[in-house]
Amino acid sequence: MPRVKNSVASRERRKKTMKSAKGYRGARSRSYRRAKEQVMRSQAYAYRDRRNRKRDFRRLWITRINAAAREEGMNYSKFMGALRKAGVNLDRKSLSQLAIADQEAFQKLVEIAKSQL
Repeated sequence: MPRVKNSVASRERRKKTMKSAKGYRGARSRSYRRAKEQVMRSQAYAYRDRRNRKRDFRRLWITRINAAAREEGMNYSKFMGALRKAGVNLDRKSLSQLAIADQEAFQKLVEIAKSQL
């Protein structure tokens, strides 16, 4: 069988994996084989959850807007539809911030929305 001379690249690859596995519990941080499995799994979760985080924040913003709009006597869908008709181009993140931090401005937006209905 021919000799494979790739020790430098192999060692670097293993070091990179072991560095990524630092802080894991038990053999997952000490054994290369277990560390490699866990790092691959962790990267898959991280990839998935970077996308899920966007969904979660959108859901949170919608919930906040809905709660603030209901206090003013409207529901979320009518509020957003009326804002769109009125030509108010604010995204959900900004509307959510207004609902929390600046309630007077949010009330003015609700009045604008009510005038469109």
